[in-house]
Parts: sequence; C-alpha cells; structure tokens
Amino acid sequence: QVQLVESGGGLTQPGGSLRLICEASGFLLQNFAVGWFRRAPGKEREGVSCISSSDNRTFYSDSVRGRFTISRDNARNAVYLQMNSLKPEDTANYYCGTDWSSSIERGLCQKSRSDSGFWGQGTQVFVFS
Repeated sequence: QVQLVESGGGLTQPGGSLRLICEASGFLLQNFAVGWFRRAPGKEREGVSCISSSDNRTFYSDSVRGRFTISRDNARNAVYLQMNSLKPEDTANYYCGTDWSSSIERGLCQKSRSDSGFWGQGTQVFVFS
C-alpha cells in the first residue's frame, strides 16, 4: 500500500524549531522528487521546499529560505523539513508529496493536490506566543 505519512508538527513559540518527517511506505522515496507544502486558513497553498532525487537539488520559497532545510534519510525512507526561527506566519498544515518525477525542474513545488501525484494528509504546525 502506497502511503506518505507526516509527523513532527506541534506547537512552538516564535523563534523555535520543529523537524517535520515525511515517511513513505510501498515505494522508495529516494527515487522521486519530494516536496513540502503548506496551507493556512484563508491563504493559498504554498510550495515550501522541494528536493530532487537525481542530484538532490533543492528549492525553497522566499518566505522560508535561510530558515528551513530539506533533506533525505534513505535508510528511513523519509524526507525531513528542519524548520528554525519559526514565525507566527509559519502556522499551517504542512504536507508532503511527489509528482513521481525525479527532478524538481518538473515544477513539483508549484503543484497542488489536484495535480497528478501523491500527497500525504499533513501535520499541523502552530507558532504563537
């Protein structure tokens, strides 16, 4: 059974850190480009960060560049999103997904759940004082 399961969300104060985990089952995540996305109430979906499989090339949105880091753990069949210096505006549901391509150059970070691919359910992140 093909699954993507996110974990690691929670509540933190501004300036805090969280590490999100996207774990796959039923397929090898290392073979595909993987992205982290977020959706906050009343806001558009945002492709936060993506990583290719072919060369581990990465993409970060302007809003998180320098604060978030995406990485792979092939032994765990997972992709992480390390989030530092969190801000209240980072509050959202974060989910991971793949469009089954190997490269982020195919536009993974610009895609949504309605596009062809496979997406997890998400984990909630709350940042407030």
